[in-house]
Amino acid sequence: MNDADAVAAGSPAEAETLATAKPDALKEVAQVALKLGFTAFGGPAAHIAMLREEVVARRTWLTDQSFLDLVGATNLIPGPNSTEMVIHVGYLRAGWRGLIAAGVLFILPAAAMVLAIAWAYVAYGTTPAGAALLYGIKPVVIAVVLQALWGLGRTAVKGPFLLAVGIAAAALYLIGFNELAILFGGALLVFLARSIQGGRLGAAGPTALLPLALPASALPALLLQSAQVPVTPTALFLTFLKIGAVLYGSGYVLLAFLRNDFVERLGWLTDQQILDAVAVGQFTPGPVFTTATFVGYVVAGFPGAVLATIGIFLPSFFFVALLHPIVPRLRRYPWTAALLDGVNVAAIGLMAAVAWLLGRDAIIDPLTAALAIAAAVLLIRFRVNSAWLVLGGGVLGLVVQLARSV
Repeated sequence: MNDADAVAAGSPAEAETLATAKPDALKEVAQVALKLGFTAFGGPAAHIAMLREEVVARRTWLTDQSFLDLVGATNLIPGPNSTEMVIHVGYLRAGWRGLIAAGVLFILPAAAMVLAIAWAYVAYGTTPAGAALLYGIKPVVIAVVLQALWGLGRTAVKGPFLLAVGIAAAALYLIGFNELAILFGGALLVFLARSIQGGRLGAAGPTALLPLALPASALPALLLQSAQVPVTPTALFLTFLKIGAVLYGSGYVLLAFLRNDFVERLGWLTDQQILDAVAVGQFTPGPVFTTATFVGYVVAGFPGAVLATIGIFLPSFFFVALLHPIVPRLRRYPWTAALLDGVNVAAIGLMAAVAWLLGRDAIIDPLTAALAIAAAVLLIRFRVNSAWLVLGGGVLGLVVQLARSV
């Protein structure tokens, strides 16, 4: 039995035994996580593809089936899916030390890069050069979100009913409904619809709701309360802890949460700054959630960046640890698919609504409109790496500014 077969067949306890039997396992996990942390551009789907190449194709730590089981499991818990996949693999290969090392080393390179860019943004972002750079980047960011909508939507929208749920999610967000209520409501609606259609709740019954119930039961009610508060380290940390503990879907759904908390509820940032934060996230490899590092620095300097980064990623480590024992049983539940479909299609609706709102700020003239369309075509049709397009948009913005100043 090779490593992949052992992990595929084994329980978490057996994974710990395998990790103990491999003295170099922790070093191997660190090498893979750090490599991905520096090179994994292109968003969560690209990260997961690169992770599969490393741990399935090249190193045979997992089989394709066991890797797919982990992908499905991470979609049933909150947090950044690609980061949680890296954490899962670290746990399987090197136990608890691997869980921590994999997550930290995957996150750290991007967080350090984003922190440096945030410093430059605060120092120079309002200068003509900084404004010109962002003038070209923002339309590309909108195209990146549209590309994610296109790719994820084709998978998530599996019929007229799910399409209607997604449209309703977008409409509800635009008229002011809370994004958490929309996500959980979408999951519950699809679950109930399929339960009625099937005439029963299925053999799994309430157990199928466990993955969705975990974050709600684990959070203090205080974290879900809305209240106008001044900028304080505690409020900043708790806000990002809440986001990390309840955010389902792609990293791009983070846009909806950031806008709701930091623009609408707290008033600490503007729509322009939120869009700038996402633009900066496209420059760097690693998880999209390092956008939190940028926001934390803009709001409260270096301490804010550290607190925001810890707050948004900390729940992922706990949820992976909690989920791990039930991963082998998830495929037996007939209605976890319904919950997952509901969450995913509601997340698509949120993404569409946020793309519309932010697009109004990014697309301000014929040139930015043309840039957004061209970037979308290159992303969707030709699969050009989004990091290169963001860089190109920034250069174009500088060129346009230079031409206008001559």
